[in-house]
Amino acid sequence: MKNQKSRFGEYQGEAIELFHLENDNGMIVKIMNYGATITSISIPSENNSKRIELACGFDNFDAYFAKEYKENSPYFGCTVGRYCSQIKDAKFAIDGKEYQLAKNCGENNLHGGTVGFDKKVWQAESTNADNSVGVQLKLKSADLEEGFPGNVASTVTFMLTNDNEIQITYQATTDKTTPLSLTNHTYFNLSGFKNDITDHKVSVLTGKRLETDETGAATGVILDLDNAIDDLREGKIVADVHKAMETGFEHFFVFEDANFELQKVAEVVDPESGRKLEVETSEPCMLFYTGMYTSDELKRENGDQFGKYRGFCCETHRYQNGPNIEGSPKTMTRPNEFFKSKTVFRLTF
Repeated sequence: MKNQKSRFGEYQGEAIELFHLENDNGMIVKIMNYGATITSISIPSENNSKRIELACGFDNFDAYFAKEYKENSPYFGCTVGRYCSQIKDAKFAIDGKEYQLAKNCGENNLHGGTVGFDKKVWQAESTNADNSVGVQLKLKSADLEEGFPGNVASTVTFMLTNDNEIQITYQATTDKTTPLSLTNHTYFNLSGFKNDITDHKVSVLTGKRLETDETGAATGVILDLDNAIDDLREGKIVADVHKAMETGFEHFFVFEDANFELQKVAEVVDPESGRKLEVETSEPCMLFYTGMYTSDELKRENGDQFGKYRGFCCETHRYQNGPNIEGSPKTMTRPNEFFKSKTVFRLTF
């Protein structure tokens, strides 16, 4: 196994580092400390003649600041916080006190605001364990940063194992009650970008999802998916469901019996190559997103074409719009409490 570090660029006078994790099977994961971002997940081809890229991202740091990328804001591979996804009307209240956030998604707040965790330089260091190599990244967020209360200290640890698992562990503390929900925003394409992802077969192991309103924010109503088009428990081809729904997936599936313990929640297979991604999480919710808003102008330097339906996300987190949903599980983290979360992406190739 290998764990190497190199200079990737510079941002506001701080060095941007790229961590190169490689297991004994030739799987390579690259992570930069800007935004605690996965920039690449690659595997060897059958004859080892080339590498097959499975994630959206770039090989040059400056590409994350290109006009086409900034205007589309797809959040390729980054760590999202303080609170991922949308918060309705960009506000919430704690003990009767209202907090106003940035309106960066219509009238709503998205992915922590204008300068969320994905746009911060994290302090990073390599870490190794038995049969795994990784990187630990730390970030401090000040009281009222982006409008959120409390001084928050966050840690995200990525470990690559010889079982081809990317294990992501999140931890955080705060000195004031505050909403916390962190996720990873990697877009996968199991065909290696040979095709789009509409021929992938997806299974999500729940019959429930959050209802969303016309703005895209969750209402708090949990929908029953029995006999519904978007019931994925038995596994369905993405294109078939897209056609029936007349749109792409942006579905917040909920796992009502999760109890914040690690469990398998989803599986995605590329039938042509046989490659499979399994998702385990301790979180009560997962956004399955098929990239319907991703710009077709985006591509990796090697020519891998990104864009609409060219990558899917499995974003595991607390309830979307949780700060405004009564009873949403562990949306708030309080002083002397410990935020913790774990998600595992396991590849078979």
